[in-house]
Amino acid sequence: MKIIGINGSPRKNCNTAALIGKALEGAQSRGVETELIHLYDLDYKGCKSCFACKLKDGKSYGTCAARDDLTPVLKKIEETDAIILGSPIYLGTATGEMRSFLERLIFPYLVYDPEGSTLFPRRIPVGFIYTMGVVEELMEEIGYHQYFNTIKKLTERIIGESESLYVTDTYQFDDYTKYVSSRFNPEEKLKKRREVFPQDCEKAFQMGVRFTSK
Repeated sequence: MKIIGINGSPRKNCNTAALIGKALEGAQSRGVETELIHLYDLDYKGCKSCFACKLKDGKSYGTCAARDDLTPVLKKIEETDAIILGSPIYLGTATGEMRSFLERLIFPYLVYDPEGSTLFPRRIPVGFIYTMGVVEELMEEIGYHQYFNTIKKLTERIIGESESLYVTDTYQFDDYTKYVSSRFNPEEKLKKRREVFPQDCEKAFQMGVRFTSK
């Protein structure tokens, strides 16, 4: 069994990457092989709307025809047993790299028939880990869940059942005095980092554990 983690953050050692790492640790604790892929290391673009994946009897039917650094990653996902996707929230959605990745991952398998059938070879679980600087109340007020639910529904239709972990009010800077950030209380941010973030890491760890039995 193998589980792949996809880091949609430009940072390799901060909140999102740490949480994905914990999820993969959870899977490793059950003897499962894991791999972590950083999207910002790859050279690729989103869907180009060529529709080669929808062409009748086409050589790329059901697969993305684009050839770039993302091509081998998409192949690996076809062969893995679960995927865990992590991204910070930028302007209400996942990062551009994660969104482009999801376009390339989901769209080729979506059949243009009345049922919206899928060509993905089998059902596998998908985990979403979202990190954001806003507090939970503001996340609800702004309406982030509209985006989360849209991606969740598409993923569950095409790939498999999913679960999500929302990590709010994250600690973003080592020194808040160096940045224009007066809307935040650095002491409260640091307190949450020390007291709540470890709990979020444990939730991510348990996600990885659960995925080994799905």
